[in-house]
Amino acid sequence: MKGYVHCYTGNGKGKTTAALGLAVRAAGWSKHSIIIQFLKGKKSGERIALKRFHDLITIETYGSKNFYIPGTDDEYFKELTRKAYDRCSDACADSFFDIVICDEILTALQWKLLSEQDIIQLVKIKHYETELILTGRGLSKTLFPYCDLITEMKEIKHYYTNGVKARRGIEW
Repeated sequence: MKGYVHCYTGNGKGKTTAALGLAVRAAGWSKHSIIIQFLKGKKSGERIALKRFHDLITIETYGSKNFYIPGTDDEYFKELTRKAYDRCSDACADSFFDIVICDEILTALQWKLLSEQDIIQLVKIKHYETELILTGRGLSKTLFPYCDLITEMKEIKHYYTNGVKARRGIEW
């Protein structure tokens, strides 16, 4: 069965959650997923929860203690981003994984830690049956033809604008 390229993008909340939901659904059918997180800190509810699915869902985080802020340790984050990208590349080419989730890869692109050509290369090398999921803000129009499904999360209202900080178990 042919695998497709999904993209969850936009300024609204829910991109990672949608991708994780897909991995959990696939686990219900004994499919193997790998979630490779770009730029995120290593402390998150999803990492803790997904340990329960350790035989079917692998999650790897290539970030530091905190999420990347542009202009802060750029060279360090470029190195981490390259490691995450190389892992995505290996996973895409490996028929073991039914689903490869590149979480926040589009944000890495938006902040110029990766190039459009890097993402196009992932699409080109992915195993025929593998579903490739790209998440993050800033999907460029250049990438539209390489995606089979594009969902935009649009923020209508968010409590963050009223000063509510990210909460454990809800946002991270």
